[in-house]
Amino acid sequence: MRIGIVTPAPPGSSYGNRITALRWARILRRLAHRVSISQAYDGELYDLLIALHARRSYPSIKRFRRENLEAPVIVALTGTDLYRDIRSNHLARKSLEIATRIVVLQPKAYDELRPVLRDKTRVIYQSVTNQSALTGKRGNTTKASLPTSTLAGRSFDVCVIGHLRTVKDPFRAALAARLLPSSSRIRIVQIGGAMTAAMAKRARAEMRTNQRFRWLGEQPPSRTLRTLAKSQLCVISSRMEGGANALSEAIVAGVPILASRIKGNIGILGADYPGLFDVAKTRQLAGLLLRVETDPAFTAELRTRCKQLAPIFDPANEEQAWADLIGEVLSQGSRRYSSKPRF
Repeated sequence: MRIGIVTPAPPGSSYGNRITALRWARILRRLAHRVSISQAYDGELYDLLIALHARRSYPSIKRFRRENLEAPVIVALTGTDLYRDIRSNHLARKSLEIATRIVVLQPKAYDELRPVLRDKTRVIYQSVTNQSALTGKRGNTTKASLPTSTLAGRSFDVCVIGHLRTVKDPFRAALAARLLPSSSRIRIVQIGGAMTAAMAKRARAEMRTNQRFRWLGEQPPSRTLRTLAKSQLCVISSRMEGGANALSEAIVAGVPILASRIKGNIGILGADYPGLFDVAKTRQLAGLLLRVETDPAFTAELRTRCKQLAPIFDPANEEQAWADLIGEVLSQGSRRYSSKPRF
């Protein structure tokens, strides 16, 4: 089967959508399909189109549908699609009307969709492919697996992973760390490229004035995973997420997580997860940071909750989900419209 994947993220970038597209391509090739990735549909003949981002990929979705009236289209929704664009952007909504199936990354996403769209929506959790780098399967004990009591005299590293973008609220952990008592050993280790010169300038300024903050910039995936695995904690402070790669990576690594109370995080961690904090609430996050550092029972509870979630991010599960979805759209046979699709 010939499958085209369209993602707005450019080749060579480390945007989440690009990482997802590359992982899906590997999965689909293992399932014996021929797969191409592009930023826009260019008229190639495909049996199936998978488009990431309903709004930004709408031109590709529209063109593919016009040129391939009976071929299925799978639209994968990003966080900005779910929690912003489908509410206000008519192109994003048209993409969902055209879609044969809709893919979301966590079950709370169903709440954002009109009932007529839910029947054709499927959840596919983002797996973690390099699990050995995260879990230390080569026999090395990572610092993340050590009890807090063994870390005396060292820094207590808190990893924040993600591009420096407003939607990620990237400096929230750094701001919270400023409020910690002098006795705290917490150090914020930030990984991610700055999307603007202003963001880079702010990160450098934060390093100069905040001794607890270190910005590493964009790093290769392997180093990012190693840094995460060696951390005592991961903070995900986003204002909007569809289902963060960093969240699944931290869960698989067994690294405790503090996360903003948004639907994209709640859909994976659960509404009763004890490490949630309100968006942009710096003091609330600071209190949780200190509690993780000083309360072994609380830290153990977070780690246990993450460990219970780890199996859903097994690559075999994601591969099976894609095999099931493709089998489902193929079993429908040729796509038929009750009326001519509206563009």
